[in-house]
Amino acid sequence: MGFFKKKNKQITFIENAGGVIITKSIYEGTSKLKWFFREESVNPSDNGWRAIGDNDTQEYLDNPENSIVVDFNTLANIEPAVLAVYDMPVGTDLEFCFDNTGRYFIDTNTGKRI
Repeated sequence: MGFFKKKNKQITFIENAGGVIITKSIYEGTSKLKWFFREESVNPSDNGWRAIGDNDTQEYLDNPENSIVVDFNTLANIEPAVLAVYDMPVGTDLEFCFDNTGRYFIDTNTGKRI
């Protein structure tokens, strides 16, 4: 896991993609994306997406200092698979999986692979 860089710059996949709240563990590379869900945005620059890492405990999540707001493209540079679900609606709740068949999301509401 890491940033995909182009001349030491972050790639912008989606212009004006908005902010996403992610855990610092994802940003710092100490955990990998595991849960990805979309809530109502809290302001015009928030796109509603939230990302939680595979090592994040409830205690870790309960501390607001362990979450940060980043541009959606920052998360896409860490885990490009999020680009495939960017347009999904509020209420979307996904589990990110990767195995010998590839990298994919499971819709936790339906159990279907995306």
